[in-house]
Amino acid sequence: MTETAYRVLARKYRPATFADLIGQEAMVRTLRNAFASDRIAHAFVLTGVRGVGKTTTARIIAKGLNCVGPDGQGGPTIEPCGVCEACRAIAEGRHVDVLEMDAASRTGVGDIRELIDGVAYRAASARYKVYIIDEVHMLSTSAFNALLKTLEEPPAHVKFIFATTEIRKVPVTVLSRCQRFDLRRIEPEAMLAHLSRIAEAEGVAVAPDAMALIARAAEGSMRDALSLLDQAIAHGAGEATAEEVRAMLGLADRGRVLDLFEAVMRGDAKGALAELAAQYAAGADPLAVLRDLAEVTHWVSMVRLTPEAADDPTVGPDERARGLDFAARLPMRALTRMWQMLLKALEEVAAAPSAIMAAEMAIIRLTHVAELPTPEELVRRLGDGSVPPPPGGGGRGGGRGPAPGPAVATAVAEEPRPAAVTSPVAQGAPETGPLARYAQFEDVVALIRARRDVSLLVEVEKGVRLVRYAPGRIEFEPAESAPPDLAARLAQRLQLWTGVRWGVAVVGSGGAATIAEVRAREKGDLEARAREHPMVQAVLAAFPGAEIRDVRPEDVLAAPAQAALSDDDQDDWDPFDPFSEE
Repeated sequence: MTETAYRVLARKYRPATFADLIGQEAMVRTLRNAFASDRIAHAFVLTGVRGVGKTTTARIIAKGLNCVGPDGQGGPTIEPCGVCEACRAIAEGRHVDVLEMDAASRTGVGDIRELIDGVAYRAASARYKVYIIDEVHMLSTSAFNALLKTLEEPPAHVKFIFATTEIRKVPVTVLSRCQRFDLRRIEPEAMLAHLSRIAEAEGVAVAPDAMALIARAAEGSMRDALSLLDQAIAHGAGEATAEEVRAMLGLADRGRVLDLFEAVMRGDAKGALAELAAQYAAGADPLAVLRDLAEVTHWVSMVRLTPEAADDPTVGPDERARGLDFAARLPMRALTRMWQMLLKALEEVAAAPSAIMAAEMAIIRLTHVAELPTPEELVRRLGDGSVPPPPGGGGRGGGRGPAPGPAVATAVAEEPRPAAVTSPVAQGAPETGPLARYAQFEDVVALIRARRDVSLLVEVEKGVRLVRYAPGRIEFEPAESAPPDLAARLAQRLQLWTGVRWGVAVVGSGGAATIAEVRAREKGDLEARAREHPMVQAVLAAFPGAEIRDVRPEDVLAAPAQAALSDDDQDDWDPFDPFSEE
């Protein structure tokens, strides 16, 4: 008594002809026209993600090249008969003239030389000798180089078919000698229809929502989808429901994921943690829950920008309605912030010793951030006086300021930026000639900046205490940081740039403040005036630990602030609750 071994669905329903291929119409059309016009290339490279049919397509091409038809008189065809000896032998992997090689295990130049040695001999029983090299990107550089000459000018009876998931790792010298076909991911609609046909042929009952879960988890790979379907059938003993598929995959109920998403976006930390705990108790993996949250965030963002994205066949009607509602009421800033924080949370949960603890801390962070106001709303609230002023005043002399923290307050000065250093100029008649354009010392500094001599510019700004200036003559007191040869180098560079000899002298006293010192003093004065501004005091009171990092004039910030406040997308939102409307 012989026992028949069970064949998994991925092997049992492997396509045997091009008509059986799912979702690869562009490639099939090209090959059909090539076979019909007898313009068959000598080498093909098939690329795509795992499970889209690269190796299967290679075998179908090999069968089409060598098929002789049921009567033994046929030629190369895009529709191999499947009944002749050549077709059956190739399908069973025993044809002597169709050689399959796994480049992952045979990567060396010696393996390729062995292959090349057999190229010179004609096929034993087939029309073409076909070499199928799977995962060709795993070949070594020497192996690729050994293959190049044969690949460029192979004998007429030899065809090469390469398959790879990493097309970028294949040398361009190889790609240029092949016809390239990019196999696409299987679209959800085509995958669901194919899975339904297979389930009907197997006589098993699979719920539509369970099919949708399998198609979503397969991510465009038909082989993965068939493997998951096989597993789901075994898990449900011939029947598969959505609950069983979720339990098998470690997923949470999609509706409960949306509930968790809504609680997070409302800032309801207690409710979000309770929902996460319930899903964890029901068997959901914390990492999978956060992945689902990220998927929902991405989907809602896409629906907000392109409403037709809601028509995903793997999404049920209830989920679609809730997603459309979220997209209509959630601002894009909240969704993008959620996405960025979830990416960081996924890394932390994957590396944490306790996944559920890390997931809970991530949920707490997400709900906390959901309550934070946006910058434009904060300005609006401060302008309305809804944030109390700091106790005891916020002036610079009122004691120690707040300790540095993660928050940053950008202060607004009410006056334009003060002018640069004013240099003393020698009395006398106005200068004429080539030095007339350098009437002020600031003109010399501008010349150094224009010549992009960064080191000299820094030394002049920090080390020159100007005593007297006239075009062609500079007297300065060196600061502590000034190098000893600053005067000589400055005179040399100015003579080189202007074509006129300059006199640069060093004196012992009487110098003014350096340019760097003047800038620092002006910045300090601006910051002091900014700290006295009521709005800045209110910000520092509202965010303990904030510090002023930059002070810019009011006119610089007025335009973007006005544009932000007039943005229609922000009008209907209370930043303390993204779901609430004014």
